[in-house]
Amino acid sequence: MSGAVLFIRESLMITPIQIEILVGSLNVVSLIGSLACGWTSDWIGRRYTIVLAASMFLIGGLLMGLAPSFTFLMAGRVVAGIGVGYALMTAPVYAAEISPAMTRGFMSSLPEVFINVGILLGYVSNYALSGLPVDISWRLMLGLAGMPAIAIGAGVMTMPESPRWLVMEGRFEEAKRVLIKTSEDEAEAELRLSQMKTNIGVDGSTGPASAQRCGQNVWKELLWRPVRPVRRILIAAIGLNFFMQASGNDAVVYFSPEVFQDAGISNKQQLLGVTIIMGLAKTFFAFASALYLDHFGRRPLLMLGSAGMAVSLAGLGLGSKIIERSRSKPAWAIALCVVAVCADVSFFSIGLGPITWVYSSEIFPTRLRAQGTSLAIAVNRVVSGAVAMSFLSISRAITFGGMFFVFAGIMGLATMFFYFFLPETKGKSLEEIQVLFENEDTAIS
Repeated sequence: MSGAVLFIRESLMITPIQIEILVGSLNVVSLIGSLACGWTSDWIGRRYTIVLAASMFLIGGLLMGLAPSFTFLMAGRVVAGIGVGYALMTAPVYAAEISPAMTRGFMSSLPEVFINVGILLGYVSNYALSGLPVDISWRLMLGLAGMPAIAIGAGVMTMPESPRWLVMEGRFEEAKRVLIKTSEDEAEAELRLSQMKTNIGVDGSTGPASAQRCGQNVWKELLWRPVRPVRRILIAAIGLNFFMQASGNDAVVYFSPEVFQDAGISNKQQLLGVTIIMGLAKTFFAFASALYLDHFGRRPLLMLGSAGMAVSLAGLGLGSKIIERSRSKPAWAIALCVVAVCADVSFFSIGLGPITWVYSSEIFPTRLRAQGTSLAIAVNRVVSGAVAMSFLSISRAITFGGMFFVFAGIMGLATMFFYFFLPETKGKSLEEIQVLFENEDTAIS
């Protein structure tokens, strides 16, 4: 969308406010998907929920690519946004529930890695299609996004269902068969199955009727006088998701062409070329983080990433301020802005990008995981939408430089929050993680 907006503005003659609504609406309506996803994934399973999300991506992409007006374009954006809400919650939860403890960080961060691959492909396609007639270029940029959804829907159907969801449904033999495929040997599979039954509150003699009760009264247990460990988990998950979007990363991704244009890069192909460099940096460091997440742990990478973002955003704010106050727009200040943006998204990809999804999906008890994760991601989506839909307006009031200094301050606060509120979960089973939030010395009291 970041590249397509440059052409949509010219093709449909829309205002800056409409651009903000178009860009930010995806994040706002994804709230619907993220809130509904908890119930849906408990009802039809994690696998079929991913298929549902893929269907929405396909329909949304087609609607946007064929849109004859701004209204139809918005309709496609809304459908795609609901799909985003479903996908952001279900993919990491599925990965966390099916993975062994020692590789769960890597597996659960893969959705973020390939989100960045998708962003990079979007930047590359924007650049490749930018030479076409205005009315065709943006339609292909948005319409082609529906094609990978077909591969997702088909591919997911060949994958096994989450063993923890199968246990909740009382389908123990199916769960055991899945665990055998993802364990070192049958003994480990038996042990993991026993831990799941104990954690969820079922045993081999109970069937689906008893297991189904595990999904009832979840919202009451989460929000109405939650027990102390659940309260601490909620604070950690919601705080992490809040800071992920309050960091301004989505705004930088969506509006980077606007920022670079303000910095003095006026040629459209040059603007899109710089975004490709940014996309390469995001993708490389997201993959590097995924590879080392199970080695270094969640906390060190998270604090490194947030502290690095604070410094990068401060540098971006400084460069923007110098350009704003200079008539000549010095080349070194433009270079500082480009480097600072690339550093910002790189540190995001090291820390907040992958770890938010990993951590949010692994800290909730199984019976609360779907709805608890959906609640945290709902906060994520609200903050993301608020930032995306207000970024340009606030920046006009306080300048881009001022906005980036605000984001730098927020990331300073985030680093302290992560230090005091988030215990390390590396190498622990999902069942063992709950004990961390029961102990006095591992997180907030």
